[in-house]
Amino acid sequence: MTDRREGPSSDEVRLASVDLGDGMRQSDFAVPSVHCGGCVRRIEKALGTLHGVEAARVNLSTRRLAVRWRAQGAVPPIVEALQQLGYPPNLREFADDIGDSELARLIKALAVAAFSSMNIMMLAGSVWSGADGTTRDILHWICAALTLPVLLYSGRIFYGPAWNAVRHGHTNMDVPISIGVLLAFALSLYDTINHGAHAYYDATATLIFFLLIGRTLDHVMRERARTAVRGLARLASRGALVLHDDGSREYLALADIVPGMRLLIAAGERIPVDAVVIAGHSDLDRSLVNGEAAPHPAEPGARLEAGTLNLSAPLTLQALAAERDSFLAQTVRLMEVVESGRGGFRRLADRVAEFYSPVVHLSAFASFAAWIAISGDIHHALTIAIAVLIITCPCALGLAVPMVQVVAARRLFERGIMVRDSGALEQLAAVDTVVFDKTGTLTLGQAQLANASCIELDLLSTAGALAACSRHPHAIAIAAAAPDANDAPRFDQVIELPGCGIEGTGGGATWRLGRSDWALAAPGEVAGTVLARNGQFVAAFSFTDLLRPHAREAIAALRRQGMEIEILSGDRPEVVSTLAEQLGIETISAGVRPDGKVERLAELARRGRKVLMVGDGLNDAPALAAAPVSMAPANAADVGRNAAGFVFLRDALTAVPETIAVARRAAGLVRQNLALAFLYNVIAVPLAVLGHVTPLVAAIAMSLSSVVVVANALRLNADRSAGLPGAIHVPAPQGAAR
Repeated sequence: MTDRREGPSSDEVRLASVDLGDGMRQSDFAVPSVHCGGCVRRIEKALGTLHGVEAARVNLSTRRLAVRWRAQGAVPPIVEALQQLGYPPNLREFADDIGDSELARLIKALAVAAFSSMNIMMLAGSVWSGADGTTRDILHWICAALTLPVLLYSGRIFYGPAWNAVRHGHTNMDVPISIGVLLAFALSLYDTINHGAHAYYDATATLIFFLLIGRTLDHVMRERARTAVRGLARLASRGALVLHDDGSREYLALADIVPGMRLLIAAGERIPVDAVVIAGHSDLDRSLVNGEAAPHPAEPGARLEAGTLNLSAPLTLQALAAERDSFLAQTVRLMEVVESGRGGFRRLADRVAEFYSPVVHLSAFASFAAWIAISGDIHHALTIAIAVLIITCPCALGLAVPMVQVVAARRLFERGIMVRDSGALEQLAAVDTVVFDKTGTLTLGQAQLANASCIELDLLSTAGALAACSRHPHAIAIAAAAPDANDAPRFDQVIELPGCGIEGTGGGATWRLGRSDWALAAPGEVAGTVLARNGQFVAAFSFTDLLRPHAREAIAALRRQGMEIEILSGDRPEVVSTLAEQLGIETISAGVRPDGKVERLAELARRGRKVLMVGDGLNDAPALAAAPVSMAPANAADVGRNAAGFVFLRDALTAVPETIAVARRAAGLVRQNLALAFLYNVIAVPLAVLGHVTPLVAAIAMSLSSVVVVANALRLNADRSAGLPGAIHVPAPQGAAR
């Protein structure tokens, strides 16, 4: 059966595709109907059989599909195949947002189910207590009325995917759920009309309620994973001012910029495409590339990457690459690829669910057929079949993992640590290697004057007076360290030269604070940042980065937890080595670009290491997404925070071993919950098949199994008083939220 909704034409697919070279092209689609691992496998398998398609990959978090196909001949019928499967696609630009109206729909459905379930259970209690005759019938009719909103409104969350699956010739977890609740309501309504003693409206409502809890928790966690890719894509400029050969200027969209064009980039704008400087001097924020917080000088001949930020003065550039081939675009694509590979645990759960559905159907149908043959009573056989469908509902299984995650997330939040990814806790428990970025992670990313005690106070005061006129990180550090001296020179004029330093004139002298090759008449004498009077050297300044609080204690705790520790940084080797010696870390990699960090993590994975990546910068985002699990501090760049599975809100680095300790405890509780859910099914299913369980008892048993796994999850809070092994408990800052 074909979905008749119109989709992109073959010509539109070809025009929107990217040329990969070697006769290959790639098309990207938004597929909003994808909602589980079964959908992912179904799409990838179907498209993989199409003539001309080399590979198809679905990103469940972003609901995007990337298809690589051979450019020779006609465009493969990708759109038609997706429509036949029931997943109509759209062509979208990468940065477009699909939106999250689904969360609001889930919350509304959950609220309706919660309200109705509570009232139905209260009224059902009166029936259980012995209400009879007319009173019982009235209570049943009231329960029926309260169940209708749950059935018709809240139940739509399951009916839509179930019908879509059946309509296109396959099944999913929503099919037995839908059949169970509809049959339970229909049988209850039949018994109510015929003054029957039993009705199962409570089973219908509570079943939907518990399932919606798990569905909502899962959806919230999945949606958080999408923000990292969108945030990085937003760093791209919308366009740039192009300088034509005839002297005219024109603002062109990013997609219209081609190599060879001359671009004028004002201070405060991001570099739109990879380019080379042909005129101008400025400072750049290159944290997207190397993670280093210090501004980087840009001068004619310097190559600049797309996404870096021009800080202080206009630059004239010559474009070296088109938008799709730029550094930023490659980084965005890298993040999308590594993020789509993060759902191994989810895919495993969905594979179990795929086998679960036919087993449930077969069990219910076999029970119905067997009891028809045994008793000849259709009503009794149908009641048993419904009981089987309800009692095998995976509520306990569905809540086993999310509830532990919720309790663990609350536990961590009280320690100033936020959980952003539903799979992060599970994967963190298996970690055996911790890889740290340097700037902003092991350190605070704040420059500090290291040799203030070696500089004469009057010179330090003079340097501080000049530095106070600049917002350069090194100038801020000098101004902070300088004494408040009344005899500091008064400058008649102060000028800041971007990429060079600060010049002040007064008292018959010219003072310069900045790069030695600019400040000194004979720059070969000293390197680095200096203070000069009339071109003569008077003082040199060295800087260090503030170490993050409790960094040494955190490294020691990680070693006690059995972790291998490594530094992976884009900073200079000598700087990284100095820090590693301070912390006692032996394995380091310095001067590493974003793609190099991903490659290093892949190498560790090939060696069988389970890695936790801790980073903060824009350049760490692909590595944070590529690692099995990742953490970032709260002061990290937005993209870094969004790519991380955990964010710690306080400065202390002890958040890392504390989170690992909680994750290991949570993993143990998850295994216990899964064992309890399995044991429940081993005991309950045979009883239901043998006819010893009514739908009402099935609903109660299902609810009790859910309560048991929830109660077991709450045991994580019992670790509050005793503490968690391997963790360091640092007192919360005074006034911190708890």
